[in-house]
Amino acid sequence: MTKLTPVNKFSVYLLILLLPAFLFTLQSCKKKRSEMANVLFKKTHNKVFRDFEPDSFAEVFKQVLSDTTLKIKHNEFILDYYAKNEYKPGFILNHLFNGDLNTADNYFARANEHGLDAELFKAAELKNMINKFTAKNEIKTVNQAYHDMALLELTAASSIINYSNALRYGVINPKDIYQRYFMATKKPDSLTMVQVFHIHDMKNYLDSIQPKDPQYIALQNALKTGFTADGITQEETKRILLVNLERLRWRNKPYETKYVIVNIPDFGLNVIDSGKSVTKMKVCVGQGRNMANANTLIAYNDSCKIDKPNEHETPLLNSLIHSVEVNPVWNIPRSIANKEIIVEAAKDRFYLANKNINVYQNDKLVKDPENINWAKVTKYNSDYEFKQAPGDANSLGKIKFLFNNKSSVYLHDTPAKSAFYKKMRAVSHGCVRLGDPKGLALTLFGAGKKYDLISKDMDANNPDPTEIYLSKKVPVYITYITCWADESNVLQFRPDVYGLDIVLYDHLLKDLPAASIN
Repeated sequence: MTKLTPVNKFSVYLLILLLPAFLFTLQSCKKKRSEMANVLFKKTHNKVFRDFEPDSFAEVFKQVLSDTTLKIKHNEFILDYYAKNEYKPGFILNHLFNGDLNTADNYFARANEHGLDAELFKAAELKNMINKFTAKNEIKTVNQAYHDMALLELTAASSIINYSNALRYGVINPKDIYQRYFMATKKPDSLTMVQVFHIHDMKNYLDSIQPKDPQYIALQNALKTGFTADGITQEETKRILLVNLERLRWRNKPYETKYVIVNIPDFGLNVIDSGKSVTKMKVCVGQGRNMANANTLIAYNDSCKIDKPNEHETPLLNSLIHSVEVNPVWNIPRSIANKEIIVEAAKDRFYLANKNINVYQNDKLVKDPENINWAKVTKYNSDYEFKQAPGDANSLGKIKFLFNNKSSVYLHDTPAKSAFYKKMRAVSHGCVRLGDPKGLALTLFGAGKKYDLISKDMDANNPDPTEIYLSKKVPVYITYITCWADESNVLQFRPDVYGLDIVLYDHLLKDLPAASIN
């Protein structure tokens, strides 16, 4: 009889201790496998699922994820989520057998109500997968079950995420297609997308993400009914509605109680307070590349598909108006000085004096600029700077409203009042000229000492610059909207003065199946 050494005794003793734990773990795994297998068999009545094993399914799921990585949006997020959750088919277990996935598919199938196409959310493909999985004899082997389950789970997850993102954030990222887009715009992140994996009631969730904005609903109803605008074909009307529905899905809208909003195609400014317009005026904006409306959403050439803005176009942005400068000095930009000021000075030696423009060289005032031979001064050899003193001739008028932005634009008065009587008011170098600057000052500052000072200084004969700060900064939004519902719920349409509709439409063509917009 072999005598046990102390080491062997210890090994046997350890084995006896670990055996129950091993048996318990083994039973737990079997129980885990059998539970999922039992659920699937009970729901499908397909004997194949009696042999279903979660670990084997996980391996197949990994392979399917790997094979389809390049074909789905947000693939890295989706892959990471399932890896962290043991590749559990949550959408199948929680939403297939209670009809939730069919409900979701019905919403996808009606995506055209939003100007989108059901193919973007794989509606037909998802429906076929659901029918195949729930049919008793369609799945013949457990390996086929693994593959079809993985494909269904992945398609459901991807489609619901894409649908949710499209309705809540839009299909296109405006920062990717517009060169002068500086508006704060929220995009979906992992915290947003992970919500779809925790849906309890699919219909309630899908109802909750439908856009509720009255503007959106007005345009949506027009799209559904085939509305045709006066003087525009039905097809072009549809395309205008499509691009503006997409804009309304972007998360860049004002959320403050009081704000200033400029709509470039409308050449208009509104001050909104508690949802109502309290001040409204005409404005002039920067020159655009489609001011004659030569290119429309029906007829345009390939060069219009990419955003190539006119150098004077007003940028799209949001910021905070923090102060005004009454009787401002205009520091004339070098581009304007080279193309306009020097040219005019060469024609008329007294042009600078008549316009009250001072000339500086190396930061020193030039005493007799009329003695300079401006005809020989070009943008290549000029070291002059130009500043227009306050006064009636100042191009900024009597007041400018200041807010931080990368484009050095602002809202301001102008001595050139005749432009406000024109229909086409894309005439500035990029800033926004105000039809009623005093009215805006009164709305922002309110009646009181500060406004009285502003009014007095604007009327002064020998003005000096005065900077006055708002006690509370007021948000300003410079936007671009070519179709909206007015106060009477009548749809208003405006020409695409900067050609931004065309740029957006072309990118929608690239991102969406052709059937959705043709």
